Amino acid sequence: LPQNIALRLHQNEVKVLGTSPEKIDAAEDRHRFSQILDSIGVDQPAWKELVSVADAEKFADAVGYPVLIRPSYVLSGAAMNVAYDAEALRSNLELAASVSPEHPVVVTKFIRGARELDIDAVASNGELIKHAVSEHIEDAGVHSGDASLILPPANLSAEVLERVKDIGNKVARAFEISGPFNMQIIMQKNEQTPDHPDLKVIECNLRASRSFPFVSKVMDSNFVEAATRAIVGEGVPKPVDLMKGSDKWPYTAIKVPQFSWTRLAGADPFLGVEMSSTGEVACFGKTPEEAYLVSLLSTNGFRLPAPGKSVYVGIDNLTETRIAQKVAKHFAAAGYPVLTDSEATAQVLADGGVSGVKVIKFDYDNRRTLRDAVFDSNIDLVVNLAKLRPSDKANSNYAMRRMAVDFGIPLVNDQRCAEMLVDALEALPQGTATALYGSQELNIETPVDVKSWQQYLDMRK
Repeated sequence: LPQNIALRLHQNEVKVLGTSPEKIDAAEDRHRFSQILDSIGVDQPAWKELVSVADAEKFADAVGYPVLIRPSYVLSGAAMNVAYDAEALRSNLELAASVSPEHPVVVTKFIRGARELDIDAVASNGELIKHAVSEHIEDAGVHSGDASLILPPANLSAEVLERVKDIGNKVARAFEISGPFNMQIIMQKNEQTPDHPDLKVIECNLRASRSFPFVSKVMDSNFVEAATRAIVGEGVPKPVDLMKGSDKWPYTAIKVPQFSWTRLAGADPFLGVEMSSTGEVACFGKTPEEAYLVSLLSTNGFRLPAPGKSVYVGIDNLTETRIAQKVAKHFAAAGYPVLTDSEATAQVLADGGVSGVKVIKFDYDNRRTLRDAVFDSNIDLVVNLAKLRPSDKANSNYAMRRMAVDFGIPLVNDQRCAEMLVDALEALPQGTATALYGSQELNIETPVDVKSWQQYLDMRK
């Protein structure tokens, strides 16, 4: 990881182009980074550097669970975890200390139900040159590398975009950035000022992110070239606000993650703060729903359920009941039998107007009979909306997700993504294709028109 060696190179009198290694070090050190944000008036979740487990427990009790454990100098959120109780806090602190023993571990308040924004940007000598603001479909708490990104954002006002730009400017100046950087910002509804949500910075990486090529394509502006010029200090482009007027663009692009769960025996196909994806797919569409559906269908292993097949639904105590009911109701109305693994879940769905939900419990420990039982149930899509990461493999939601992966059944494992999928399917017009999706005349392979990148860009002219 370049960030880990930049300061040592600098201390050994190796010339490092671009942002100063000392500033890179300040951004990677969770404690120093949080102090700098406080000093420049940029909001962030309540935080504390750890001195002892007892202090961490006192902090968690004061701000309220859940809390997020954030080690320094790690890539892809390694050892980063959300703790919902004191026992989880203690075990996660031990893991974080073992992964990053020489650097501080910071504990922050974890904000539930908030949305996350990504800002990919280029600065030169502390001045913001260009930036792109993407919106996550998933709730905050899913690593940005595993999240589905919408660009231009579908639900952000011009006022929020301007405030995000202002945060980018402050951070660029504070760290004297010359080159690329990427930030994640939490957007949380404020009950006192509903039209003015809270914006809190949770992460800043003084490097190019994996979404740089995505934003370059979508905005038709080469962020990598601009970053390179800023690093070497030659031919640096003039500052420009590429986000201005983006709400009027006639297209949207969405980047979705690609996972390789099948190659990781026993791994839990669960989305959390530690990155799990191994790639991504991005597609354009005339609407966010269209772009999302095309992107999802373009990933390896996902398909819409075939007519006559069943949809298997799982939830936990943190799942939003409204979303579970909405998703199940859609598939039931489309002609798919809805199955679940517990009487309690069946009752939740029935309360939402989904009748005839059948409860099927599998013996996950008996691999010889499990395959036959699963295929006898005609399951062609698993929708597991559990929000809590299980502590062991005896958990039924873990077993459901893993069963889907092991048997090649498409899996939706996030409630916001499940809702977006349903919205996308309901937005498709009747009679646009040749094959059946449930009782609708839709092509389950390519349900929307295919256009080239250039064709979408030409729509802006």
